[in-house]
Amino acid sequence: MTRPTSGSGRQRNPSGRAAGPRAAQPRTGRPARDEGRPRQAPAPQRKQAPAPQRKQAPAPQRKQGGAQAGKPQPRQARAEKPQPKRSSPTRTQPRATSARLGLQAPEGGRKVPAQARPARSRVARPLPPRPGRPEVRQRWLVGLAVVVVLVFLVRLVQVQLIEGPTLAAKAEAERTATALTPAHRGDITDANGVTLATSVDRYTVVADPKAIKDFRGTGRPHVDGKKVEDGALGIAQLLAPILDLPKNELAAQLVGDSRYEVLAKNVVPEAQRAISNLEIRAYIRTDLTSRRTYPSGTVAGSLVGFVDHEQTGQGGIEAAYDDLLSGTAGSDTYERSLDGLRIPAAGQESVPAVPGNDVQLTLVHDIQWKAQDAIDEAKRSSGAEYGIAIVEDVRTGEIVALADSGAVDPNDRSTSAVAGGSRAVKDVFDPGSTGKVVTMAAALEGGYWNPNSRFTVPDTYTTPNGQTFHDSHDHPVQRLTLTGVLAQSSNTGTVQVGEKIPLVERQEYLQRFGFGQPTGLGLPGESVGLMPPADVSDWDGRTQYAVLFGQGLSVNAMQATSVFSTVANGGVRMTPTLFKGTKSPDGTVAPAEREPGERVVSEETADTVVEMMETVTGDGGTGTNAVVPGYRVAGKTGTAQMPAGNGWTYMASFIGVAPADDPRYTVSVFLKSPSSSIYGGDVAAPVFSDIMGFTLQKMDVPPSEDRDRRLRTEW
Repeated sequence: MTRPTSGSGRQRNPSGRAAGPRAAQPRTGRPARDEGRPRQAPAPQRKQAPAPQRKQAPAPQRKQGGAQAGKPQPRQARAEKPQPKRSSPTRTQPRATSARLGLQAPEGGRKVPAQARPARSRVARPLPPRPGRPEVRQRWLVGLAVVVVLVFLVRLVQVQLIEGPTLAAKAEAERTATALTPAHRGDITDANGVTLATSVDRYTVVADPKAIKDFRGTGRPHVDGKKVEDGALGIAQLLAPILDLPKNELAAQLVGDSRYEVLAKNVVPEAQRAISNLEIRAYIRTDLTSRRTYPSGTVAGSLVGFVDHEQTGQGGIEAAYDDLLSGTAGSDTYERSLDGLRIPAAGQESVPAVPGNDVQLTLVHDIQWKAQDAIDEAKRSSGAEYGIAIVEDVRTGEIVALADSGAVDPNDRSTSAVAGGSRAVKDVFDPGSTGKVVTMAAALEGGYWNPNSRFTVPDTYTTPNGQTFHDSHDHPVQRLTLTGVLAQSSNTGTVQVGEKIPLVERQEYLQRFGFGQPTGLGLPGESVGLMPPADVSDWDGRTQYAVLFGQGLSVNAMQATSVFSTVANGGVRMTPTLFKGTKSPDGTVAPAEREPGERVVSEETADTVVEMMETVTGDGGTGTNAVVPGYRVAGKTGTAQMPAGNGWTYMASFIGVAPADDPRYTVSVFLKSPSSSIYGGDVAAPVFSDIMGFTLQKMDVPPSEDRDRRLRTEW
């Protein structure tokens, strides 16, 4: 409970010094209840809880001399905002007197209340700083620590749970290396296993110049009596003798910040083993590669083809059978240290390479060589632009030899000739008189004529529709049989033969014999030739007769050869092929599947045509230069006119079969633009005789039996 004090007394502040009386000031915005009467200042609060306020009885009036004598006690002031606690004045302090406060009593001896007297202005001294609160700092520190922990916890969750698998995979990828193991490409062999193309192991030497900076030669054997230096010079000292390179030039290649520098390619295995023995794998590595070689050189060079730097077939057989030859590459995956060395205890995974299959061709190496040699010689002797020679087994359609003049060596890449391909399938020309065999077969098969049918043959003949045709040379009117027309290769006689054959049948037999269709060899760049319009009603007046003697259409050499093989095979056309079979890496041989032949004409018709063609090589025929001693030969000469720039040129040819009494092989010879003679009987027939004779001897074909010819050429 508060205790009133006299007006003359003074209160002590917490420091113990007396404080002057304070005038009671009215509260802002609210008038004092009893103006003129001082408000009683609240007494300092004790530490105990304040007792409930009670109304105070008015103090008894005192005599004059008290500052508040006779004055009623003012009401207790309304509760104010709590103030900072202050220390209570001690009871022993002396009361402040008016004299000590510098106040004078009014006249008459009466004392003026302190509240009525003006107070001397006084500057209040600042209170001392409040003591610090450590619990606040502790809360801030704890909060900051919680925030830091939360940050680390969020990052930990992000790294371990969200980004964990990705980071782990990235780290594994950085320390994991995969070395590809190239698959051994299969060999290409002839029918007897003679290698035409093979692959050998070679290595590419690669340096890491950035790592070589840390190379130290200390402790290594001396090279040429000299200490091994550090860095690029030391590596060059070790490698130069093995790679047969100048040491200074090699050292220059090893300087820099590159991580991949190719030092040498196609390094043989012996050199690779020497490099491996140096134990410098952290700085130098050798990558296994493969190199394609062609042991037979130019033999079948334009036919075999070549591969690129990735060992992918780019021409000839290499491209045609690339899926069988290429195989499947393997891989070796391992973990490596920072210096590039394999970590033995780490996980490793190896997938072995699967070698490609060997491809066996139907070619016979020796016959292929003979065909190339003979056609090269014919090109030189005749002055021809180029020559083509083909040898085919009539019973199976297998190609025994396919030669182009000027054959290239696939090992020599200095020119683009190796990419040219074989002209036997890509160049087309009119078949010329060799196409007359198709007309004779159609005439006999349709029953329009027989071998002894008689014709009056002039050197010039005009058809009912006004088209005039000529023979190759002027001659008097001849009396020839159907056989004689073929033997003399008469254009005018052939036109007379074909007049009876309907246009639809003329077109049908051309298609049956394979004109205008792929040969089946599958060689890159093949052309199917050109045919007259599919609708015979669109044929012009000259074409309908020109096709009878091999003009008005174009074929490639293989298509023309296939016609004679079909006739020699009893009228059954076999698809030409170069593919004999495959041999897997484990030695298993898989023969090629053969398609059944397609019958074109009856066996009787085919045998008759062969007998008629035999007269071509006999006395009075155009192909007497094609005879092979000891064997009966049936064939046909050809001289086809073909455009060349602003003029014309010729394709001289001869195609024949032997032995005629039991045909085994077909040989065709083509010479473009010969200068010595344009006639196939003069320039191509002798080459045929040379190649056919060698083939029959090589393949051990028994000689023919002599017999009288029963077909007449004249009447």
